[in-house]
Amino acid sequence: MIPSLEIAISSTTVSHDVSTSKPFTLYNITLRLPLRTFVIQKRYSDFVSLNAALTSTVSVPPPVPLPGKSWFTSTAGSPKLTEARRKGLELYLRAIAESSDTRWQETSVWRNFLNLPNNISGRNSSIKDDLVAASHRGSNAGELTADPTVWLDVHREMKNHLHDARLFLGKRDSATTTQAQHVAGANAKKSLVKAGSLISNLEEGLKIMCEAERKIGKLAVGAGELRRRKDLLGSAKVEREGLEKLALSLAIKSQSIAGLTASGGDNGILSLEQKTLHEPGMIKSSGRILGTVIHETENTRQLDNEGVLQLQREMMETQDQEVNELAKIVRRQKEMGIAIYNELELQNEMLKKVDDGVDRVGKKIEVAKKRANKLR
Repeated sequence: MIPSLEIAISSTTVSHDVSTSKPFTLYNITLRLPLRTFVIQKRYSDFVSLNAALTSTVSVPPPVPLPGKSWFTSTAGSPKLTEARRKGLELYLRAIAESSDTRWQETSVWRNFLNLPNNISGRNSSIKDDLVAASHRGSNAGELTADPTVWLDVHREMKNHLHDARLFLGKRDSATTTQAQHVAGANAKKSLVKAGSLISNLEEGLKIMCEAERKIGKLAVGAGELRRRKDLLGSAKVEREGLEKLALSLAIKSQSIAGLTASGGDNGILSLEQKTLHEPGMIKSSGRILGTVIHETENTRQLDNEGVLQLQREMMETQDQEVNELAKIVRRQKEMGIAIYNELELQNEMLKKVDDGVDRVGKKIEVAKKRANKLR
């Protein structure tokens, strides 16, 4: 018996036949085991073949029959029929997996249909390979991440790729040889590409979850959980963009250093500093120079030390004025917020009085009705 196997058909995908371009429906089957979660895709004809093979092997049909085939309507053009068949196929698979009679579960036909190994408990494969393969399978990878549990597993794998990219960038920054820098940089780019692909799939999965709410009126997860997942995805995007910028800046730095070294090693760097120092208007300072030379700007090129100091003071005064203006705006916003709050408190008091008045009038009307009934 397969230990703790949970089966669910979370969503469907419309695909097209390559030869005939005829649309057909794929059912995304989510399989959850104690240490693994993966998704497979099957057509209705695959279920028909499975049912026939199980009946032939065991000599007894499965406990629940397959949903009937519609000869006049295609599921590819009927969401209502697709949903009904999805529920029927899910019930069919669960009936076999949860049945106390294990004759169907122990057949090779059943295991081959679900891509299950012969000895699940002895296999130490991680979630990584299965989820990444499921996420990258075909052009419908977003459909596979529409399952809430699969979405979390893929998100965890995406975070691992971002963590690996950060580690590789650190190794590249601290590498002492050009070869080590190239290897670490290539590994970082590879991890970032994988993370970007998984982020796209996760985003598509959230989009499908929201579309499912509009179609069937029910969310696979709560509204708060959906917002939390959107926030997680937004944070992952920001982190990936930051790592990409870091990788690009390191690449530019490496290329510039390599070019200077090729033109004469340390002499190339020294010649660059010497050229900068001997520019017109530059005063050559005596003593040792620490770090690279700070280049002049258009505002400071014609100024001496006192002029640069005065320019700095003017810039600081301008910034102080901008801060004061911003403080005034914040104070006005605060006053408006307090006024709105006071108005709301007043409106609440008025509504409370109206509510009390309605209650009093209602009681008086009841008394009047009782007196009128007595007069009758």
